[in-house]
Amino acid sequence: MLRHTAGRAYDELAWLAERGPLRTRGTLPVVRDIGYFEPRPGALEVFARIGAGDQLRAMAFRLERGRDLRWRCTAVELGGPRRPHVDDD
Repeated sequence: MLRHTAGRAYDELAWLAERGPLRTRGTLPVVRDIGYFEPRPGALEVFARIGAGDQLRAMAFRLERGRDLRWRCTAVELGGPRRPHVDDD
C-alpha cells in the first residue's frame, strides 16, 4: 500500500508496519465493520473495525483522488500508540 500514499501518510504507514500493531498470537485479524464518509467529491474518509480474538481495534484513513484519477491514501490512524509528530519546517 505504501506506493499508493502521499505526504505524511507514507511515513505513518511505514511507522505502523515496523511495529505490527495488528499482529496477534494465534488469532488472525478480521475486518468486522467498514464505513466511509465523503466530505467532498474526490475525497473519502474510511474506517474499519478490526477484531482478533477479544481485541477490537479501529483504523481510519483518508483517500483522495489525484489529477491522474488515481486514489491515494493521504492520512492514516490506528487506535493505540501514535507516531511522534515531526514538523515539516
